[in-house]
Amino acid sequence: MKAAYIALTVSGMALYAITACQSNAANNKETKNKPDTPRTEVMSETALAILNSPVTKSQQTELNGFYQNMVRAGFNGSMIVAKKGVVIFEKYHGLENYRNKTSAINDSSSFQLASVSKTFTGMGVLALMEKGKLSLSDSIQKYYPQFPYRGITVEMLLNHRSGLPNYLYFCDSIWPDKDKFLSNEDVIQLMIRHRPRIQYKPGTHFQYCNTNYMLLGAIIEQVSGQKYAAFMQQTFFGPLGMNNTFVYDPTAAARPHQTISHKYNGQLEPDTYFDGVVGDKGIYSTARDMLKWDQALYSGQLFKPETIKAAYTPYSNERPGVRNYGLGWRLMINPDSSEIVYHNGWWHGNNTVFNRIIKDTSTIIILGNKYNRNIYRAVKPISAILGHGTEEGEE
Repeated sequence: MKAAYIALTVSGMALYAITACQSNAANNKETKNKPDTPRTEVMSETALAILNSPVTKSQQTELNGFYQNMVRAGFNGSMIVAKKGVVIFEKYHGLENYRNKTSAINDSSSFQLASVSKTFTGMGVLALMEKGKLSLSDSIQKYYPQFPYRGITVEMLLNHRSGLPNYLYFCDSIWPDKDKFLSNEDVIQLMIRHRPRIQYKPGTHFQYCNTNYMLLGAIIEQVSGQKYAAFMQQTFFGPLGMNNTFVYDPTAAARPHQTISHKYNGQLEPDTYFDGVVGDKGIYSTARDMLKWDQALYSGQLFKPETIKAAYTPYSNERPGVRNYGLGWRLMINPDSSEIVYHNGWWHGNNTVFNRIIKDTSTIIILGNKYNRNIYRAVKPISAILGHGTEEGEE
């Protein structure tokens, strides 16, 4: 993968999307939240056609009305709605840090993505697979020979069919120093030493579990020979021009416009010793950067079509229903076979939505840093405004 080439390709593809933000900024932003650098791109004919469409203008009016209700319900964060990569609605509201009343949220504000980070971890594993550096059929023992649970493959970690216990629960009783941040390696060694009880036989059914993606983060490091943060920067963030996206290091100084997590009442939500673990969470990003990620997955420059198809394939079919899980992605497969590929997140006071309607390349991105479950409930009415039916999401 040549970073400069990919950045150029994605930049050209999403050019109209970023510019569309500018055309809407004056009308949509209720606070004086301005970007760090001016955007000077010229809108494409496609962007102009979408933005000038009477349908779009009607949708913008409806979205604005809905958004005002969100603000009244305590929303604190960023929101982008896009069609075919063209931003038709963009809003920023509230504060990055309630201790610093001047730090208004803007388009450079980075939010803890929580479990939306799994989309990067999953696709990072698939990138290594495409390069022949690992196989989805590899056992965990290939990378950790002493790992006590047999019969678990990389694919089972990706699609949450491993049966492993959740480290967020069992570490509470066996991690001795709650003032020290856990690492992925620490968790793995605790599992080797203490062998917490497995939940069910691997491969038999779906159970969402953060331990799976903690292990995948560790496997990425083993296979690539890089730290998880460096791998993500080299593989995705840098090439795609995601300049405000990074892997969180709780021991490092805060970055510019890095938002702080808050409880529903505005009080700070502090880090815990779990914040040293990456892969299942830990990536910070902006709404605009996440739109770049969304559009890059359509470009054909990052992955082969068959890899994308595998990522969006439902793997847990024991029970009928529209909901399922792929390789790093939650899925809704509607009766007409149309797909919604998405992931939500919740960690401390951060609630996040990354919803991708594949049929017409519509995107809903909502990032919040003050606990608010209404962020998840917003997906259904926004989808309806865009002309799609969907269910409410979950963390």
